[in-house]
Amino acid sequence: MPTSSARTASALMARLGLAAPIIQAPMAGTSTPALAAAVSNAGGLGSLGLGATNADGARQAIAQTRALTSRPFGVNLFCHVPDAPDAASQARWLEYLAPAFAEFGAQPPAALREIYTSFVADDAMLEVLLAERPAVVSFHFGLPDPARIAALRDAGIYLMASATSPEEAHRIADAGLDAIVAQGVEAGGHRGIFHPDGHDDQLGTLALTRLLAARMDLPIVAAGGIMDGAGIAAVLALGAQAAQMGTAFVSCPESAADSAYRQALLAGAISTTSTRAISGRPARGIANRLTALGAAADCPPTPGYPHTYDAGKALHAAAKAHGSADFAAQWAGQAASLSRGLPAAELMRQLRAELAESVARLAPYGSARA
Repeated sequence: MPTSSARTASALMARLGLAAPIIQAPMAGTSTPALAAAVSNAGGLGSLGLGATNADGARQAIAQTRALTSRPFGVNLFCHVPDAPDAASQARWLEYLAPAFAEFGAQPPAALREIYTSFVADDAMLEVLLAERPAVVSFHFGLPDPARIAALRDAGIYLMASATSPEEAHRIADAGLDAIVAQGVEAGGHRGIFHPDGHDDQLGTLALTRLLAARMDLPIVAAGGIMDGAGIAAVLALGAQAAQMGTAFVSCPESAADSAYRQALLAGAISTTSTRAISGRPARGIANRLTALGAAADCPPTPGYPHTYDAGKALHAAAKAHGSADFAAQWAGQAASLSRGLPAAELMRQLRAELAESVARLAPYGSARA
């Protein structure tokens, strides 16, 4: 007799059309139609990160992915509160970064732009989603308003959102979404916390997954520090219905990561850190000179997101023009040194084989308890 959690897991996989409980994280700027399609074609759920693009770019990315796969895939939107620019804060930050720009013969921008539009204020993006109807839409940094959620649900789209705490998870459930992504502090990229200046318990993936799976009815997708089949098996054992993996796929040739980013991931021992210095919101990546500037004793408060990111991208561009990746946003989770650099289809095959091996290894313990 299957348990209720097993029935939920089967329902989740059936609803998303998965042959394996693996979701490729929707990494804005790094995921591509080729990567998403390869993962979906291999039995997982591929994803597109649309938070850094506009409606036209989203429409094109969805069309390009559909040209490569007939299987379901997901898209992800940022739902941050739009940032009110603070001229004084921006000026202090640009002054702080000026010596780093000067190393490369460059000047900081005169002012910082709001380079990404939040989905909460993007009507054109909503129109694209309702017209294109991707199988899954997920949210990061919070939730859109009830009217947008209702419109997407009425279009038959499966809805998920990231939670970094039980409180955020309950807000997702109360909003009527279909599943919760439990993002542990180990995760690479931007932390999905709703209020970046609020209290953060810094819950790890295993603890958060178990808390949510034990106390909530919605399917839980575990995210953060999961790099192989053993990690997938671990979160499934704790009640997750799928694992969402980002860093594991960054070094795949289908991703948009540049050569310096790939080399850093495959270099062996990797130190990651959480910083606001790159974008203005907490995000985990490979430690470098920009993260060190953010940790310095004399570092001023960063401007808000995404204005800070405009400065970070400008500094990285100046450094990259001189062959330096010292100021890049190389997002990576705490287990990044397990990166493999395999094509996505091959990585999926290995993950599925490792998961089966891990489950088989654990089976005798389940029989003994029975």
